[in-house]
Amino acid sequence: MISKENRLRIYLFLMSWTFLFVFFVYHDASAQYSESPLKELEGVGVTEKLNAQIPLHLEFRNEQDRSVRLQDYFTDKRPVLLILAYYRCPMLCTLVINGAVDALKQIPLTPGKDYEIVTVSIDPLETPTLAKFKKQNYLKEFGKPEAAHSWHFLTGREDNIKQLADAVGFGYRYNEEREEYSHPAVLTIGAPDGRVSRYLYGIQFEPQTMRLSFVEASEGKIGSTLDRILLFCFHYDSAAGRYAPIAMNIMRLAGGITVLALAASIFILYRRGSIPQQNQTIEGSTS
Repeated sequence: MISKENRLRIYLFLMSWTFLFVFFVYHDASAQYSESPLKELEGVGVTEKLNAQIPLHLEFRNEQDRSVRLQDYFTDKRPVLLILAYYRCPMLCTLVINGAVDALKQIPLTPGKDYEIVTVSIDPLETPTLAKFKKQNYLKEFGKPEAAHSWHFLTGREDNIKQLADAVGFGYRYNEEREEYSHPAVLTIGAPDGRVSRYLYGIQFEPQTMRLSFVEASEGKIGSTLDRILLFCFHYDSAAGRYAPIAMNIMRLAGGITVLALAASIFILYRRGSIPQQNQTIEGSTS
C-alpha cells in the first residue's frame, strides 16, 4: 500500500512533468504562430510616393474585355481615385470599396464630370467577366448612373500589375497556403497628369477628406468656391488621416473679410449721404 508521503511525491512528479510538457508545447506553438504572420506580412504595406508618376502607358483589360491604357482615364481636369484590390477577396477589399462608396455618395461631386474611379485587380488570374460582375454589383450600391461610364474595373498581366503597384508604393503578397492576397487598406488619389496626389487609409473615409482630396488633386479645377476656400484654410494631416485647419491662413482670411466688410460699410454710408461729401462742405462755408 502506498503511503500518503509517497502518494504526494508521485503526484508532484506527475504534475511537474505535465507542466513541462504543456510549457514546451505551448512555447513551440506560439513561436510558430508569431513567426507565421510576420512572414505572411513581409513586404505588405504602403510606401508613400507623393508626386511620383503613375506609369500611364501600362495596358490592362476593362470589364468589356477591351484593351485599355491607364492614360485613357487621366485627363487635363479630372483626378482619379485608384483602388488596388482583387475581386475574389474574402473581406478587406470589399470593406475598402464599400467605405469609398459610402464617402463618394455624400460628396457634391459627380463621377465622370469631376473625377474618375479605376479599380485594378492585383490577381493576374482574375478575368474581365468577373470584373464586369463586380462592377454591376458596386454600381447598384453606388446609386449614381453617371458612374457606369466613369468607374472602370480592370484586370491585367502580373508584370503590369506589379509595375503599377510599385509605382504607387502598394506592397502586397500572395499567401499560397490560404490562396489569397495580403495587402493594405488604402485608396490612392491621382492627379489629372498621373502624379500620386494623396493616400487615404482604412475602410471608412470622411466625405470632406475625400472631397478636398479631389479638389487638391485637380489644383482647384473642380469643386465649388467654398471647396477652394476650405482648401486654403486646411491642410492634409497624414498622421490624423484628414484635413486639419491652418491657423495662420484662417486668420488671414478672417482679416481679409473684415477689411472688405469695413470698406463695403464705408462705401454704403458714403453713397447714402451719411458721410458729407467734401465739395458740399466747401460750398456751405462760402455761402
